[in-house]
Amino acid sequence: MGTVNIRMLKAKLTELGINITELGEKMGYDKSTIYRRLKDNGAGLSVSDANQIIKILKLTRDESVCIFFSQLVA
Repeated sequence: MGTVNIRMLKAKLTELGINITELGEKMGYDKSTIYRRLKDNGAGLSVSDANQIIKILKLTRDESVCIFFSQLVA
């Protein structure tokens, strides 16, 4: 997927009171899988994963762009 702004993603999770493990469970992943996919700035995330996260966290378009496409607009 490329570089994901993990810091911003974690901030949004904190804002919503969700931890990474809970996010992974909502996506159907166990703890080790979600951490592995987020490793190296989200290099293991697929577009499908990003879409799931956007839906689960109810991210706005701007939040989605900032988290998943920040390297393209910087």
